[in-house]
Amino acid sequence: MRFFKHLLTSFLIVSCFVSNAQNKIVLSVQTDKPIADIQPTMWGIFFEDINMGADGGIYAELVKNRSFEFIKPLMGWKIDQQPFKEGAITVLAKQGVNLPNPRFLQVKTNNAIKGNLSITNEGFRGMGIKNGLAYDFSLHYRQPKTGVKLHIELINTAKEIIGSTILIPNETGTEWHKQAIRFKATATALKAQLRIWFEGSGTIDLDMISLFPTDTWKNRPGGMRADMIQLLADMKPGFIRFPGGCIVEGFDLANRYQWKKTIGPIEERELKINRWNIEFAHRPTPDYFQTFGLGFFEYFQLAEDIGAEPLPIISCGMACQFNSAELAPLDQIDPFVQDALDLIEFANGKITSKWGKIRNDMGHPAPFNLKMLGVGNENWGPQYLERLAVFQKAIKGKYPQIKIVNSSGTDPDGARFDSLNVALRKMNADFIDEHYYRKPEWFLQNANRYDHYPRNGSKIFAGEYAAQSDKTVSVNNKNTWLTALSEAAFMTGLERNAAVVQLASYAPLFAHIDAWQWSPDLIWVNNLQSYGTTDYYVQKLFATNKGHKELSIMQNNAVVSGQDSLFAAASIDEITQELIVKLVNVSNVKKSINISLDGSKSFASQGKLLQLQNDNLQQTNSFEQPFLISPKESAIEIGTKNIDCALSPYSFSIIRIKILAKKQ
Repeated sequence: MRFFKHLLTSFLIVSCFVSNAQNKIVLSVQTDKPIADIQPTMWGIFFEDINMGADGGIYAELVKNRSFEFIKPLMGWKIDQQPFKEGAITVLAKQGVNLPNPRFLQVKTNNAIKGNLSITNEGFRGMGIKNGLAYDFSLHYRQPKTGVKLHIELINTAKEIIGSTILIPNETGTEWHKQAIRFKATATALKAQLRIWFEGSGTIDLDMISLFPTDTWKNRPGGMRADMIQLLADMKPGFIRFPGGCIVEGFDLANRYQWKKTIGPIEERELKINRWNIEFAHRPTPDYFQTFGLGFFEYFQLAEDIGAEPLPIISCGMACQFNSAELAPLDQIDPFVQDALDLIEFANGKITSKWGKIRNDMGHPAPFNLKMLGVGNENWGPQYLERLAVFQKAIKGKYPQIKIVNSSGTDPDGARFDSLNVALRKMNADFIDEHYYRKPEWFLQNANRYDHYPRNGSKIFAGEYAAQSDKTVSVNNKNTWLTALSEAAFMTGLERNAAVVQLASYAPLFAHIDAWQWSPDLIWVNNLQSYGTTDYYVQKLFATNKGHKELSIMQNNAVVSGQDSLFAAASIDEITQELIVKLVNVSNVKKSINISLDGSKSFASQGKLLQLQNDNLQQTNSFEQPFLISPKESAIEIGTKNIDCALSPYSFSIIRIKILAKKQ
């Protein structure tokens, strides 16, 4: 609390610590004179494969290192053999040039029975198993002749079997075959493992050993974890930016994200190390790889599922400038540009085109209707601008309707930002992507950041923001009510400037409680549960109450941005015909408010009040109390042309009022 007092004092808010005895604060909303359109894309989500967000996260595969392609081929696996026999299990490689998935496991058995020979997979910090749920086990195999049975078992931490079945490979010869079997779990476990023990005699080669729950999102085989995706769908996001983030760049160009290697048959997608595997010495994650079971096709499909515009980001030929800073020479940039053009064709092209046909063959003949594309992530300097110019010319030349998102570097101010901002505007950039990882007071002080930005020309994408309770890249950062409240204040300033800001997203999105590299994060998960943080509910309330037309909301002829510790925005929802007023009170006292509803419109006598509030600024949600700070709904009485209300201390409130039809 002492910190927050200092925060507000530094922000020159002097009304926070006065008595409750105060005059009403009068605000006015001009209800029939819209200022600007609020874009459907205004509030979206940003996904990056960090904190085990994909493998071990939304991609529901339970087996880690299923194809033995990690740097250490048996990472995640344990071999049990009694008595020991050299060469009973070996890792081999398929013959061929540049095969995406060369390694496989060869098992040789001789009259094996239970307890002789088994392999056990630990999963991603264990496997979340649900009692009564069916699980799909599958593998690729080849064998010269039959003779080996595979006993499939789920075991809990007490080594008890909580689900089992038997798979008998039935094809022989030199070709690879796929076989699958379904079985049910008999108990719930947060950190189970998968054990396969071998019975009989013979030689069998194994690859792509897989286990999926059947309750995936939309029940798609080999799909995504439903509870995590549901939290995204509930936000009704206007867009989803993917696949990052820093993994787009890679720590060098070889490690960059290459979308063409993430489509097609799963077994033909080339695994690579995730850059977050080695990024932070204080949070090492040596088993963090990308299998690309979640690839660009699945990202586009996800966007379609949740009604969000897809916003893919591609490499501009520059690796992370904090790591290797490796560049593709300008005279060798054409393959990177071609990747961008081919991606647009993959998303939007006719099924008779090369990449449109691949989309069709994957089961989606209709185009994904891509409208936006990001070139580079947090890149900067003249080397970025000269490469960006090449991309811009090629993309606009072939696809003039595609809007390009352009990087403004890593920070929202300073010489680097200023030079990029000036240059990008001279280039008539469609969107300038600004990022802000700052302390809560920065968000309060910058709620008016866009009040004086030019209304015409380049638009703003607030691409990554999150208030840091400690400091950036600190393991002590928490998703507190203070961070969320300061973001809510800042976001009123984004919505009040809808003519300037057209996209915004919090970052990062997901974090696994046992495998995270960065905090704070919007949604936290373990192997069975997921919950939205305080920040999640702020983002969700803005996204599900955004309106279509920005309205003026004033106090003494000034926008409401910090005076009397208040921040505000107002809009009209043209579909539901409602007035929406957002109010943030960052003080520790209740505020008595009178809102004058100016203009010719008439309103219902009762409205709806949604509120997030907590007296403890350091409070957080948790697995034990996932809804501790979450929206509460109540009714609110409306006067003929005004609203009288009391804003609770440390609160974010939304008022929705029906607009009455005019009498004929």
